[in-house]
Amino acid sequence: MSLEPALRRQLVALLGADWVRDDQVTRFSYRCDGLTLHPSLPAGVVFPGDHDQVVGVVKLLHAAGVSFLPRGAGTGLSGGAVPTTGAVIIELVRLNRIGPVNEIDRTIEVGPGVVNIQVSHAARAHGLYFVPDPSSQKACSVGGNVAENSGGPHTLKYGVTVNHILALDVVLPDGSAHRVGGESWASPGADLLALLIGSEGTLCIVTNIICRLTPLPPAVQTLLAVFNDVQQACEAVSAIIRAGIVPAALEMIDNTVIRAIEQTISAGFPTDAEAVLIIELEDIEAGITDELAAVRRILGQVGTHEIRVAEDEAARARIWRARKEAFGAIGALSPSFYTQDGVIPRGALPRVLARVNQIGRDHGLTIANVFHAGDGNLHPLILYDAHDPDQVAATHEVGRRILELCLAEGGTLSGEHGIGLEKNSLMDRVYSSTTLDHMAEVRAVFNPNARLNPGKMLPEPGKCGDIKSVAALRAKSGIQV
Repeated sequence: MSLEPALRRQLVALLGADWVRDDQVTRFSYRCDGLTLHPSLPAGVVFPGDHDQVVGVVKLLHAAGVSFLPRGAGTGLSGGAVPTTGAVIIELVRLNRIGPVNEIDRTIEVGPGVVNIQVSHAARAHGLYFVPDPSSQKACSVGGNVAENSGGPHTLKYGVTVNHILALDVVLPDGSAHRVGGESWASPGADLLALLIGSEGTLCIVTNIICRLTPLPPAVQTLLAVFNDVQQACEAVSAIIRAGIVPAALEMIDNTVIRAIEQTISAGFPTDAEAVLIIELEDIEAGITDELAAVRRILGQVGTHEIRVAEDEAARARIWRARKEAFGAIGALSPSFYTQDGVIPRGALPRVLARVNQIGRDHGLTIANVFHAGDGNLHPLILYDAHDPDQVAATHEVGRRILELCLAEGGTLSGEHGIGLEKNSLMDRVYSSTTLDHMAEVRAVFNPNARLNPGKMLPEPGKCGDIKSVAALRAKSGIQV
């Protein structure tokens, strides 16, 4: 169903004909985000060019009683930008202004359509950068980072998006505009930033962002630790953290992903390794030497097969290119893949990885692993053929079982990709009905008619899981936590 003619005329009068689209090709192109397993066609897509046009669009859609949702680059992996009810997509890619860097306050003001890595590029000449660095940072938008409270490899030490945002300009579902936060951490009143960041486009539409910038580290050392055994790699992760060392990044890549990387970008990773750890240390020059020595000593104690230290910036860039492009490299092994995003305690890594791979084998599917090992944020990649209905069904089942395993181990549903459309039916396995009711009440304050991004985050009636608590999951699996 396309846009209703009268509404379409109003939108064209506001934005211009080029920026209101409900043709078949556009609607098909916007049927999903990075999660391709739940496609749904929007009624249309509109492209406002500034804050005022966003306000105008929202007021028109609100008055017409039409559902709508914001979208950035569409790299999200939980279906947060899927128009589940034939809603109108408000595409924010044109809100891409990058303001000047405020060197004194270490801030920069950007539009939601700005690509993540462009913020750091703009700040680098001032000796600053924007810390949140999702693997999709060459494509994902800052507005999407805010919506999902995105992380990335370097959030182990520095925190996720909410730790690096000072203020937002937002539009509520009735078209009213507000500023939340301020130009410093000392803004008075309730901390609405923490509420809105990570709300996945269900409470507001962000039109402007004040980002907090961080000084570039004085010294960086990047290591590639090679292992002949995945369990040893997991033990190394725990040993490093247990020693009181908090690397800027601590990432694990398994053999399946290593082989894919070497088939595509030839990063020089050993294809006979069962796993590698990317360990990045940041400190002052004097301190990083001692930290590097301590990490080398720990890796030797756990039986690391080989330790490579990046000798220059080019070598460091090759290592990080391999990590950042690992998801794309999987295309060398499989026509389709589905990424999960569960979180577990670090100590559970060895047994959970073994069980995850067994779940895949039980359903005839290969699972590759590349993830944020330092904080236990798993990203199992389930390889399948989207043209095979049996494999698609098996992929859904494998994804569900992996999340159940994470919950049974004392973990949670998401570390950074969000709940969205993908996991909302599992929310009652983590939260009580009372807590979910409170969440719905908060949402109703901002989004009383549920017209903004409906069907996301919170479970819908009749669509919740059949196991009602994490305790039941643990009892079912026999796991003691």
